[in-house]
Amino acid sequence: MNVMTPKSGLFLACSCITAIAGVGSIFELTSGQPDLGTQNTAIILGLSIPLTALFFFVAVKDAKANLNK
Repeated sequence: MNVMTPKSGLFLACSCITAIAGVGSIFELTSGQPDLGTQNTAIILGLSIPLTALFFFVAVKDAKANLNK
């Protein structure tokens, strides 16, 4: 029984990408001189945290919905 659909896989991939962006932003900010500038890197970090949680939640919700089918 395959639970993961292409849609839930896409949301999970987006969650991974935003999580990587968040971790990268933390490292950039702690280095002292971020390549994209402090403001842009902080914006990326601020957006990546809630987006990671949102994408993961939607991926799990979609997979659970397909489990009952």
